[in-house]
Amino acid sequence: MTAVEVAGIGLHPFGRFEGKTVTEMGVAAVRDALADAGVERRGFQAAFCGTAYSGVAAGHRVLDALGATGGPIIDIEAGCASGGAAVMMAAGAIAAGQYDTVLVFGMEKMPKGIIRSSFFAPWQEEAGLAATPAYFALRAQRLMRESGVTRQHLAGVVVKNRANGVHNPDAMFRKEVTAEEVLASRLVCEPLHLWMLCSPNEGAAALVLRAAGGGSGVDGGGVRVAAAALRSHLPGNVLSEATPMSGLVDDDVPAATTLAAQAAFEQAGLGPSDVDVVECQDTDAARELLSYEELGLCPGGDAAKLLEEGATRMGGRLPVNPSGGLLSKGEPLGASALGQVVELARQLRGEAGPRQVEGARVGLGHTVGRGANASIVILRR
Repeated sequence: MTAVEVAGIGLHPFGRFEGKTVTEMGVAAVRDALADAGVERRGFQAAFCGTAYSGVAAGHRVLDALGATGGPIIDIEAGCASGGAAVMMAAGAIAAGQYDTVLVFGMEKMPKGIIRSSFFAPWQEEAGLAATPAYFALRAQRLMRESGVTRQHLAGVVVKNRANGVHNPDAMFRKEVTAEEVLASRLVCEPLHLWMLCSPNEGAAALVLRAAGGGSGVDGGGVRVAAAALRSHLPGNVLSEATPMSGLVDDDVPAATTLAAQAAFEQAGLGPSDVDVVECQDTDAARELLSYEELGLCPGGDAAKLLEEGATRMGGRLPVNPSGGLLSKGEPLGASALGQVVELARQLRGEAGPRQVEGARVGLGHTVGRGANASIVILRR
């Protein structure tokens, strides 16, 4: 199989941009990625666009604005994992020899407030059975019971990620916070306070993927896609969350994140101990801690211990979310996973500035999207 390299990266900052369309944000990210790769505006054979809220043929609108249409343009929706799914399909097409150079991009202009999704039937929303803070809170309560997580641990995740976000010019929130401030923010749903929840927002991200050794001679910093995997929940485990709402009786059923991680590690020929830096889903503070366990970064029940040890902080043995995570950046769904890959590429290139993880050679990105789509992308150099 042909090796796949990350030849170019581009990002439109995450935040709120009144008066700017989702297409304009997508165009900005794509332009940057093409320029970074040294690729002309029509120098790719196919394009994969991750988005959930941008409407019909959203990818076509972006490339039409650039005068870059003519080849296949495929829109992909997998909730927060849309970008990860797009990377998997694009990298797979290159590895199989179908294309030499592929554009992958994602963008979103999210409505304000609690995210609504047509994944849920109206009666489920009315009964509070959708992916709302109540749902996240039940997950957090279970994690607290089974892994010794406390409110202080939840606040600690926010403190860590917001401190990292200070050094990310593309993040929405760039101010450090204290645990006391986090716990003083409004209680949304026990035990989650407002600052423990990420903010749906706007932004875009893009990649140029290429068969390794080909193209213009720009080597992308030697960063390759070692694996890209997408998995869904097993029957009964709705949204990959083992909460009372899932209807799951057998707690031994692995989560979609675990299935995707196992597949990605096998594909890459690596294991959790080989990873130097992680960008993982932190829709809420408890989600990051749960990810530690589901990704195999620590044994089940040890998420709080890993955080307490300082392992996941900058300077620790396995920094998690050096970009500031979704808690700092906010989350435009279609750009979420791709934003992680952009950050990991910067880390592996040694271009992350004040948030650089020294010596990083293997990076893992993780998202969980509506419908229990869990994506894992592993980069290495």
